[in-house]
Amino acid sequence: MPPVFAHGALRLYLLALLESGPKHGYELIKALSERFGGTYSPSSGTIYPRLGKLEEEGLVATESEGRRTNYRITAAGLAELNKRREELAGVENDISASVRRLADNLRADIRANMRGLRADLAATAEAARSTARAADFRKAGRQSSEGIRELKEAEMLLQAFRDDLRVELRLQATRQPLSAVTLETVRTVLDQARISIRNSLPG
Repeated sequence: MPPVFAHGALRLYLLALLESGPKHGYELIKALSERFGGTYSPSSGTIYPRLGKLEEEGLVATESEGRRTNYRITAAGLAELNKRREELAGVENDISASVRRLADNLRADIRANMRGLRADLAATAEAARSTARAADFRKAGRQSSEGIRELKEAEMLLQAFRDDLRVELRLQATRQPLSAVTLETVRTVLDQARISIRNSLPG
């Protein structure tokens, strides 16, 4: 995969991110990840050395806030940024192209992975339909007590699935933004599960 940033482009983009106000390293990493829609997230080993270099050059200054170190753009850094606005516009265009390329790659990977999942879900739905037809718990005009128990169990399974996955997603979101592949996977899996479950219901 070609590099996300051309030589020197990340350095310039960090100055642009700091123009709106001081930020600590994690905020800069998060801002970059959000700009790429979760398709790319730079490591701390990529960001901090560049921030250190910008500080050495006097383009960025640091200030402590508890345990965190905030980075802010200096007058020299702002002058550098203003001088290179046209170049910054090119970096933005390159980022947009990278996002499209990375998103296309992710979609291709998801489609490939979903083929097997769809086959599994279809097989499971057909097995469920066969079991339902063989058992035929329905009775004329009313549900049997066993059918009511199964309905309650199905609802409890759905609720447990929702609650567990919601906790996992929220925990992940506190660490870093959800990626595009995670969102697309959730959407695709739930759509396929909904179709399979509906198809398993007796007519």
